[in-house]
Amino acid sequence: MTAPGPYTPRLLTCDVLYTGMGGGHAPGGVVVVGETVAATGDPAELRRAYPHAREEHVGGVIAPPPVNAHTHLDMSAYDFQALPYFRWLPEVVVAQRELRGVGGAQAGADTLARLGVGGVGDIVWSPDVMDALLDRNDLTGVLYFEVLGAFPEHAEERFAALRARIEGWRARGLPEGLRVGVTPHTPFTVSHRLLRLVTEYAHGEGLPMQIHVAEHPSEPELFETGAGPLWEHRLKPFTPDTFAQVIGRDPEPGLTPVRYLDELGVLERRPTLIHMVNVTLDDIARVARAGCAVVTCPRSNHHLECGVFPWAAYAAAGVEVAVGTDSVASGGSLDVRDDVAFARTLYPDLDPRVLVRAAVKGGHRVLGSRAPFLRRGEPWRDAYVW
Repeated sequence: MTAPGPYTPRLLTCDVLYTGMGGGHAPGGVVVVGETVAATGDPAELRRAYPHAREEHVGGVIAPPPVNAHTHLDMSAYDFQALPYFRWLPEVVVAQRELRGVGGAQAGADTLARLGVGGVGDIVWSPDVMDALLDRNDLTGVLYFEVLGAFPEHAEERFAALRARIEGWRARGLPEGLRVGVTPHTPFTVSHRLLRLVTEYAHGEGLPMQIHVAEHPSEPELFETGAGPLWEHRLKPFTPDTFAQVIGRDPEPGLTPVRYLDELGVLERRPTLIHMVNVTLDDIARVARAGCAVVTCPRSNHHLECGVFPWAAYAAAGVEVAVGTDSVASGGSLDVRDDVAFARTLYPDLDPRVLVRAAVKGGHRVLGSRAPFLRRGEPWRDAYVW
């Protein structure tokens, strides 16, 4: 019997195939001849078209490498702990704060390079970390520099400092495939005045923007009452006397963080919204009308007991969803494939093709990049097997 030659077709089958186009196949298959993709699609059809192909079931997913659309790389040296949110902040974030910085960011970037991710959306806490990550040529995606400032009277000063830093980084020249963006931390840690300044600046300069929104169940309570756990646990030297001073209006029943951002004019500038767990159907409708994308971090939200992202409702509204790990300290790892696997258990009734597409196409749309296509004539890469 003649041994298979190097150009004998191979049929690689999987539970889910996403080629970077369309909605995917479940199950799926890819025919590879030599090192080139010859065909993709339904395994039964591929068997008929390539009856002499050697068949091999390679795993759960074949797709372009996923995008980690939301990370905090500078926390990569932290020890992971699953704790309720208001314990996690002091016992993990504050207790291990000396581990936060350039060393952690470099280790996290090394991990992403080793994983071969399709891109990253990283929240950068300090200028030193930004300088270090901009020196790398093995990252693609967006580095979002974080801004905080709850006092409205300090908004112009904070904004001027932010603008000077952003313009300095852009002037130095950026590595190919890497952009600088901005992230007002949350709607409750950035004053209404600073939030408007940053949003308009980002829009005018074409800077991508992310905002953490509606992560914890107590966030809607804060906007409705001006009180609750988030306000009680705040760092008092860094916040005004009342929450109304932060948002420039009185809290009121029915006011949510999403509605606040919408009425402030932030949503119309189409920032990417992170977490978006504790929302109403009206919130989702506002996000859909504005055309904002959202990023979910399934493991992090689960570990911090923040609730379950209502994925089916976002899908029904036509909102673009991407996937991120959040930090090692809350997510457990920087491998977004772990979040996709966890999401498959969290959403057993959701088509797994939706989850895989979000991790690939959704992530690239958030970062403004393009996913490679798995199609006839394209080179085959083993990294396509998750």
